[in-house]
Amino acid sequence: MFPRFLVFVAIVTISSACPARAEPVSVPQVKEALDKAIRTIHSRFSVEGGYASGWTLSTGKGHSEHRSSSSVISIQPPGTTSLGPAFLRVYQLTGSPEALEAAGNAAICLTRCQLSSGGWDSDFDFDPKQANRYHLASQFAAGDKDPGKRRHRSTLDDNKTQSALSFLLEYVHTIDEPKAVRDTLDFGLASLLAAQDPTGGWPQKYEGAAREKTEPTSATFPEDWPREWPDVSYSSYLTLNDGNLYHIARLLLKAHELTQEEEFVEAAIRLGDFLRLAQLPAPQRGWAQQYDFEMHPVWARRFEPPAVSSIETYSAIETLFELWAATGMDRFREPIPEALTWLRDSRLDDGSWARFYELKTNRPLYCEAGSYRLTYDDSQLPTHYGFQIPPKWGNRIERMEAALERSLSEARKQRSGERSASSWEKEKRDLEKNVSKILSQRNTDGIWCEGDSADARTWTRNLTLLCNYLEAVEKSSVVP
Repeated sequence: MFPRFLVFVAIVTISSACPARAEPVSVPQVKEALDKAIRTIHSRFSVEGGYASGWTLSTGKGHSEHRSSSSVISIQPPGTTSLGPAFLRVYQLTGSPEALEAAGNAAICLTRCQLSSGGWDSDFDFDPKQANRYHLASQFAAGDKDPGKRRHRSTLDDNKTQSALSFLLEYVHTIDEPKAVRDTLDFGLASLLAAQDPTGGWPQKYEGAAREKTEPTSATFPEDWPREWPDVSYSSYLTLNDGNLYHIARLLLKAHELTQEEEFVEAAIRLGDFLRLAQLPAPQRGWAQQYDFEMHPVWARRFEPPAVSSIETYSAIETLFELWAATGMDRFREPIPEALTWLRDSRLDDGSWARFYELKTNRPLYCEAGSYRLTYDDSQLPTHYGFQIPPKWGNRIERMEAALERSLSEARKQRSGERSASSWEKEKRDLEKNVSKILSQRNTDGIWCEGDSADARTWTRNLTLLCNYLEAVEKSSVVP
């Protein structure tokens, strides 16, 4: 079956103007808007129940990070694994049949494109010629065991496999059917656990069980490292890039909370212990993007050198804090202050940060546009990658420092989302203007778009904001 996608001939331009003063928004209005939005995106944009990252309205094509096609879906958020949870949350808050159907179709879609290694790729194209490029879990279960040259390696990059499993986990604990979804979830979680490295970390991609058990060692600086990109495969290296371990930790903790199965929290604890091992020696008490099996920072892509990374350091801090709050194990909290000190000390004169700092010297490290030659000069940076982090990023550091002042019980209360009625009332008031604005931004077909483009990120953000408003209205009236 091919995608249900209506090609738009006329594009309605959305006015950016909104009332200076928000009109009151009723709960029935918001629920009606949610139902209409979900009916629209489900009937016009879905491909076998899944979603691309965005759409060109005049051509009827969806697109993911890597391709454009009328039959493609994205597993990488935004796409199927961000819209699916948004639909499910609408159902949980309103009981909407439209939301339940859309969420269920998104879940079934993911069962159809699960890879034989148990996870997912970045995207999937349901055109038969393109679909033959993948080795699927369903084919493996039917006896087709050899992937050959078909794509079969699961990826943890950019929250792909993690987001799919997190959605399916939430779905099966909300709707205990169909069996195919539960089987997909069980196989996916089992494969993810099996791929955990003996150190407690994970590679960027996996295709089966991890290497044999070895004695974990602490990270050290290599004696020397190549200043030119060695052009070697890096996907099996132990990887922190793009918050992949943070998303895994949250998935494992959610799985434990919902199932009470100890294997998930045990894997999360091993992950935390890996991060403790991977913290680099003083005075650079941060983390690298990726490590080899000797626990040395190593190259990944040609613009990702062995270095101490500010972004990955903060992601490791967040992960450790989450694990401390969830388990109460102080050893996960202990590495954080030194890492925050390193971030503070590494701030540049203009208040920004470099993404990469040279091993041992802590000098900001960049790549030149075009050649990608390593340099200390930031005047000719490539524009496709964040080599510098703006000063406002320091707000995160301040929030984490404040969080460390809390007791374990306070951290757990914050993590659980427990709040007072007055807090929910304030959120309701704060959201009212935004709710009015996004409701007014739909065109006559109920579509959020900009010119000829519609974006799954916008749809997810708007659905989430409307849900936040409904939850704030409800809880401000019932929380003592």
